[in-house]
Amino acid sequence: MAERPLRRQTLEVGATCGKAACVDLCGALSNERPYREVSSRLHHEGYIGWSEYERNQELLAANAYGKAGGVKSGRGGRALLPGLLSCGRCGRRLVVTYAGRGQGYPVYRCERGNTMMAQARCMSFNGFRTDAAVAREALEAVAPMAIEAALEAEQMQLESEARRRQMIEMDLQQARYEASLAERRYAACDPENRLIAAQLERNWEATLRRVETCEARLSEVQRIEPVDAIPDLTGLAQDLEAAWNAPGVDMRCRQQLLRALIKDIVADVDDDARDVVLTIHWHGGQHSQVRVRKPKSGEHGQSTPEEALAVMRSMATRWSDAEIAATLNRMGMKTGQGKTWTARRVQSLRTVHKISGYRSSDKNGEWLTMSDAAAKLGVSHVKIRRFVRDGILPAEQVMRGAPYQIRASDLEDERIKADLARKSPRIINDDNQKSLFPAI
Repeated sequence: MAERPLRRQTLEVGATCGKAACVDLCGALSNERPYREVSSRLHHEGYIGWSEYERNQELLAANAYGKAGGVKSGRGGRALLPGLLSCGRCGRRLVVTYAGRGQGYPVYRCERGNTMMAQARCMSFNGFRTDAAVAREALEAVAPMAIEAALEAEQMQLESEARRRQMIEMDLQQARYEASLAERRYAACDPENRLIAAQLERNWEATLRRVETCEARLSEVQRIEPVDAIPDLTGLAQDLEAAWNAPGVDMRCRQQLLRALIKDIVADVDDDARDVVLTIHWHGGQHSQVRVRKPKSGEHGQSTPEEALAVMRSMATRWSDAEIAATLNRMGMKTGQGKTWTARRVQSLRTVHKISGYRSSDKNGEWLTMSDAAAKLGVSHVKIRRFVRDGILPAEQVMRGAPYQIRASDLEDERIKADLARKSPRIINDDNQKSLFPAI
């Protein structure tokens, strides 16, 4: 149906003519679009229209892997972007290869020039980080539309229920009218006509049963109270991410979903910054740019996150390895292998990265945590946080979620003493009572 002319309202007469052309100086031949001596559109009624036929031809050409150019359809595999990436330097499509042991990891390369004309490769970069960055960008772009679509679906559901209730009410009104009409006919019948009276009585009973059925349907619908408040749909972004990473979703499905959003991706490599620059062309004409850091030599996917190393460097000279491990676990950070932190793992990582810790197991008292500062002043954590928020008490925090580090000498500030001198409820500390929040 997609290929034959007689099925698309067209009559074509003549032989197929093709013109051979040399492509890319490699000896490959390509045929131009066939020429027809006679081509009469709307010659007869076909199964499909001409516009639908042309759209089908475009889809067939785009999905054909044997032809050069164009975005390819998702066919599965272990990479997310094959057939979607094009080189920002030569314009050719990037190919995906696999490196490493076993199944390996995907690597995107501009290989056509090297294969066909022995030219140097334009670029080569890791596929895992690129796939993850593009997937995050797509989910962020879809999240507002998902909330809007959910609100629209909720509104459509409410309108459908309203229409259903209206139809049941109209059926009930019609049934009551027919029951009233049957009653009048039965009352107007001559009792001497027993056969006619019996038939009219049966008709009346049938209409009454229909009235009861309609009333039951209406009461069932009315028991469901309409919800006027708009439901909270802000968690749909997390639901989309969970659905994207669900075990039952294969790579082919992810590729097809991504191609419904993205038209093309132009890739380039910033050698100075060691970044992969991805220019995403969305369907609809919008463009966005994503930069993905290229891994250094020897860096792998199980490396310790830089955020964890930053927290470790900040706390190493002031707190023990056990306290650093507790802080990293509280912040939700994992090791490079996805494990929780322990004092031994912190010590091993400090040794590898040459991060020195404090020399004594006892603190010298120069730096305090928020709990230590609150205990020293005899106040609550809330007051210490207020001092930090108001700028009265200087405190260092390497990143959001990391513990505050307060210098002990800063507690002697006159503004803090004046605030504590005011009459306020004091916290009585008992040495025998255990704290709900361990010191960090």
